[in-house]
Amino acid sequence: MEARVLVGWNVRRIRVSKGVSQERLAFDANVDRSYLGGLERGEHNPTVDVLERVAKVLDVPLRDLFTDYDPEVGDIEGLPPGRKSSEA
Repeated sequence: MEARVLVGWNVRRIRVSKGVSQERLAFDANVDRSYLGGLERGEHNPTVDVLERVAKVLDVPLRDLFTDYDPEVGDIEGLPPGRKSSEA
């Protein structure tokens, strides 16, 4: 698996497990939401600065974004669609 695909998969896996929307993560990490979506799909090659901000918002060590893919996890279910309240 390419590194950027692996990083994107881990960002999505961690974000969903913590119940954080793409919109909230993007806002808090100071990146565009569409960029974050592309990052999760492995379409973007993020800088270390972006990865550091994303890891900080997700409250995980940066190394967790590089964890090997676990085929047992399989596809990651998404969060329910729709905007989340700003109080979340």
